[in-house]
Formats: sequence, C-alpha cells, structure tokens
Amino acid sequence: MIGGGSVSGVAVAAVFLSNIPEGLSSAAGMKNAARSLRYVFSVWATIAVLCGVAALLGYTVFSHFSAEIIAATTAIAAGAILAMIVDTMIPEAFEKAHNFAGLITVVGFLAAFVLSKLGG
Repeated sequence: MIGGGSVSGVAVAAVFLSNIPEGLSSAAGMKNAARSLRYVFSVWATIAVLCGVAALLGYTVFSHFSAEIIAATTAIAAGAILAMIVDTMIPEAFEKAHNFAGLITVVGFLAAFVLSKLGG
C-alpha cells in the first residue's frame, strides 16, 4: 500500500482466516477463566480499534522509509509471529490434537501459500 498498490481480497481472507484460531483460543481461555461475554467482546473490540490505529500510524510513518527498512521490519514481524505460534499455539494444539498437530500446521501453511499465489 505504501507504494501505491492495494490489498487483494485473497490477502484479506488469509489474514481473517489465520486469526480465527487465535481468537477462538483466547476467547475459550477467557471463558474458562469465568470472564463474562461482555468482557470478551470488550477485549476484542479494543484490540480491533488499537490494531486499526496501529495500522494507520504504521502506514503514515513507514511511507517515508526505504524499501530496505520496510523489508527488515516485515522480517522481524514475521519472526515475532512465528515465535508466538511456537510458544503458545503449537503446544496447545499438540496437547489437544497430538499426532494431528503437525499435519494441521502443514495444511495451514500450504493453504496460506496457495492463497498467496492466487492473490499474486
């Protein structure tokens, strides 16, 4: 977007789909901690608003940076996402699905790859 492009529908779908398991996992955790439905929705609404503000700030700030800085920042963000997945989601998935956790992970990465090629 910084270079004048647009976000494809496939990219939006991929981001939406990739966030469903995280949202369900954390919502289930809050429910197990006896949090109210109002609390859960308030947390997610706050996160949605903060993410929108962060995206706007990022777009504004990074529009003045070089392609190398943007690439480095994207690489660091990708590493952070992988670290979060390994630390939080994979252990929980393995606890619940055991032998299928690896297969499900590979299918997820394959789906992301296919979606990225469809949108390219």
